[in-house]
Amino acid sequence: MKNIELLVLDMAGTTIDEDNVVYKTLTQAVNNHGYHVTLEKVLSSCAGMEKLEAITSLLKEIEGNEEDAAVIFQNFSEQLKEAYHKLEVKPINGTENFLLKMKAQHKKVVLNTGYTSEIAHQLLDKLQWKENIHFDALITADDVSESRPSPDMINLAMKKFNITEPEKVLKAGDSVIDIEEGKNAGCGLTIAVLSGAQSRTELEKAHPDYIFNTISEAEDIL
Repeated sequence: MKNIELLVLDMAGTTIDEDNVVYKTLTQAVNNHGYHVTLEKVLSSCAGMEKLEAITSLLKEIEGNEEDAAVIFQNFSEQLKEAYHKLEVKPINGTENFLLKMKAQHKKVVLNTGYTSEIAHQLLDKLQWKENIHFDALITADDVSESRPSPDMINLAMKKFNITEPEKVLKAGDSVIDIEEGKNAGCGLTIAVLSGAQSRTELEKAHPDYIFNTISEAEDIL
C-alpha cells in the first residue's frame, strides 16, 4: 500500500453525521423562493460543492433564474445557522477512533469542506473535536479562490505540511465532486464513502480507488 502521509477528509457525510441538514435546508431555501426541487435532486446535483456555486448550478439545471442565487444563498446561510444551532451532530460511526489512530501513526489529518469557515467551526465545536488532537488543520471554501472539484484545498493542505508528492495523499468524501477533487490533485488514493449524500451507483461514476461504508474501514488498507 502507498505510503500515505496526509489524509484529506470531507466533513458532512464523511466524518460527521448531520442528517443531511445542509441539503434539506438548501432544498427548502430554493423552494421558498418559488421553485420546486426534491431533496434527491439537490443531493445528486449539489453534494460537495461550495454552496453559492451549488445553488447557481442547480438553478441552471432546472432552467431557473441564476440571478436568484445570491438571495437564495443568503436565506440558506441564515436558515442553516439556525438549524445547526438546534441540531445534534455526531461523528459517523467509528470516525473518532479512526482519526485518533491515524494521528497516532503520525499521519496528518486535514478536514476539508465546501462550507464556510463559520459553519465548519460550529460543527467542530458541537463535536468537541480539537485541532492537534482529532485533526491537524481545517480548510474550508473560504480559504481558497477555486472550490471543488478544483484541487486548491488539497494543494493548500499539502503546502501547510510540506508534502510535495500528491501520491502520499489520501482524499475521502461522500460525493463525486470529492473524488474529482482528489483526482485533480493527483492523490495516491481516493476513497468514496456511503455514509453521506450519494449512492454507490453515483459514486462509481467518479472511479474512486475504494468505496467503503464508512471512512473507518480505510484503516484496513492503511
